[in-house]
Amino acid sequence: MTKKAENVIVGISIGDLNGIGSEVILKTFEDTRMLEFCTPVIFANVKILSHVKKVLNLEAAFNGIDTLEQVIVGKINVLNVWRDGVNVEFGINNPDAGQYAIKSFVAATAALKEGKVDVLVTAPINKYNIQSEDFKFPGHTDYLDRELEGNALMLMVQDNLRIGLLTDHLPVNEVSAHLTEALIRKKITTINKSLKQDFRINKPKIAILCLNPHCGDNGVIGNEDEKLMKPVLKKMFDEGTLVFGPFSADGFFGSGMYEKYDAVLAAYHDQGLVPFKTLAFGNGVNYTAGLSGIRTSPDHGTAYDIAGKGEADFNSFKEAVYLAIDIFHNRNEYNDLTKNPLKIKERQL
Repeated sequence: MTKKAENVIVGISIGDLNGIGSEVILKTFEDTRMLEFCTPVIFANVKILSHVKKVLNLEAAFNGIDTLEQVIVGKINVLNVWRDGVNVEFGINNPDAGQYAIKSFVAATAALKEGKVDVLVTAPINKYNIQSEDFKFPGHTDYLDRELEGNALMLMVQDNLRIGLLTDHLPVNEVSAHLTEALIRKKITTINKSLKQDFRINKPKIAILCLNPHCGDNGVIGNEDEKLMKPVLKKMFDEGTLVFGPFSADGFFGSGMYEKYDAVLAAYHDQGLVPFKTLAFGNGVNYTAGLSGIRTSPDHGTAYDIAGKGEADFNSFKEAVYLAIDIFHNRNEYNDLTKNPLKIKERQL
């Protein structure tokens, strides 16, 4: 494989075979202009993609390969991760589809880890049917956190709106017990670094949402915000991190306060995801910040109800590809600028 410097190799995991993943992937790359600046490598099986293409009457042409050394730059490549036949049943939640989704994801993650692809974009999975003796993770993020260096943080992105989570896939009744000074510091440090190296923001301003309604009303509705959140944020601010809050979550987005900050950290999943999807659904991207490898995904799920009908909107997946490529370039530039400041200064002189 001969690669042009500007052409980013995008590894793509197929997601749930019975969902809309394969549809949004192929629709994204039907536009051949996408291939001018990136080369997709879909980790799946040529027969599966041919079947989907035929059923949905899509025009994307792809190149079947058996090894990553056979990737053709500027073409849609489909790496045969498995050879056995698979019965695609659009709209059906079954464990077989889940296991093939994980085969694809694990192979794509290995390629990212080994530097054989530049970035990873994952199509949606079903968190229930992927579970097995070999894969016991709530989702993509937790597995990537184990496989790649760094500290994973779920960051939802749409233009200048960025919402991260202090805790993600936890039952609500366990959130409070997981909030510690160490966790809050780690997540703030992670998002602060990501804003600098991945989004080119020199002095990020980060807002934190409180856990309890009205930040606990001075202890009347819980004391976590008063006793834990506020002291940690003050310490970090005094140390030089531009972190603000905690802010009461109920009016934060409706009042437009989020527009004053480069990122927002919510205390738990729905506190951050409900406003994000209200403001940006269909255009948003889920980015796993804080890791040595770059991974993005669309902001929606498997959408079994419309799978196989040709109705899926591919815009969020396309935005996930764009963001992964932008972050790849931003991070490379950041690394170049920070790895040897003396030489950079000499060049400027």
